[in-house]
Amino acid sequence: MTTFAYTALDPAGKRKSGFIDAPSKDAAIASVASGGQFVLEIKESTGAKKEGAGATGRKKVTRGDLALFTRRMSDLAAAGLPLDRVLQVVSEQSESEQLQNVALEALDQVRKGTPVSDALAMHPKLFPDVFTQTLRAGESSGQFAEVASRLADFQENEVTRRSQVVSAMIYPGVLTFTAVSVVIFLITFVMPRLSGVFKDLKTDLPITTKMLLAGTDFVTNNGLFIVIGIVGTIILYRGWVATEAGAMARDRFMFRMPMAGPVIRKATVSRFARVLGTLVYGGVPILEALRLSGMASGNRLFRANSVIVEQEVREGRPIAEAMRDAGDFPPVLIHMVAIGEETGDLPKMLERVSESLDFEVDNGMRRLTALVEPLIVLVMGTFVGFVVLSVLLPIFQAQSAVK
Repeated sequence: MTTFAYTALDPAGKRKSGFIDAPSKDAAIASVASGGQFVLEIKESTGAKKEGAGATGRKKVTRGDLALFTRRMSDLAAAGLPLDRVLQVVSEQSESEQLQNVALEALDQVRKGTPVSDALAMHPKLFPDVFTQTLRAGESSGQFAEVASRLADFQENEVTRRSQVVSAMIYPGVLTFTAVSVVIFLITFVMPRLSGVFKDLKTDLPITTKMLLAGTDFVTNNGLFIVIGIVGTIILYRGWVATEAGAMARDRFMFRMPMAGPVIRKATVSRFARVLGTLVYGGVPILEALRLSGMASGNRLFRANSVIVEQEVREGRPIAEAMRDAGDFPPVLIHMVAIGEETGDLPKMLERVSESLDFEVDNGMRRLTALVEPLIVLVMGTFVGFVVLSVLLPIFQAQSAVK
């Protein structure tokens, strides 16, 4: 049996789409026609969930895949396709095997009467509350295509931002790896072989050479314990930041880091503003939008302040005033929120804040990268120079003694 996807007209003249299993294409057409429907299009379904389906698709779902998935849903819905047909087409176009299967499972649920948002909410690892709640509001207000388009914009901005960060860190990362590799090579391979030469010189070694030899001996004699200590420290740190107190302390420290802290804070506020604007535009109630935006910000300190704002807004206070009293919300966000409340166009004001902060984050990232690169080179050059000096000084002393 083969699964075929078809589009047909029912006796009332309405277009309907679906799947049917049949031994051949002609048999599938005959089966659909036997129900009183006129077949417009029929083809073997490449996205059907059967043995061998999606075998060439990637199993891992990336943020880019999710952004493209949402964009396709938005475009197809805006073109007037019914939502079940939208999911069918998206499943066939997806390059990810997992997304193909998720879309087909959602398609089955939608044909049983389940809203698209609820069908996608059955996969919370792929579609978080921010996504499904916004789609649910869009379905309720009849603006599914517009809301999905805003969600796609948000996801594409996130993908672009992460790509920019990765690109900015490639060169510093290569420099750091090279510097660490050189240090390890000098300490574990070069210096142990030179230590015997220095001892044979039978001269009083310079302090820099003694420090280097002592460090080399410590590393070579306790290498296993050092590795265990590093691994243990990483495990303890990950366990600590998994707690609420640890995560709060880490995020507070990230905001206070010199040079990088302001950039991280602006990126967090930008994400918060963009998510809040998307949710409000989609029709999500403001209290729920504040809660979800705080969770999506990625910073525990910001999330805690969002809860405070939510509680005060629940009591009847304006959002801008609640943000001003909560702290950690920058003046630009507070002022734009106040304007948005006064004009009744809060989503537009939040989008402007996000775009402005994104521009500042881009500039901050470029400045940090321009600062980190020469700093790494300077540290690496200083250490290599220290090693060279420590090696050459005893040789010069021995030559002087011989003369």
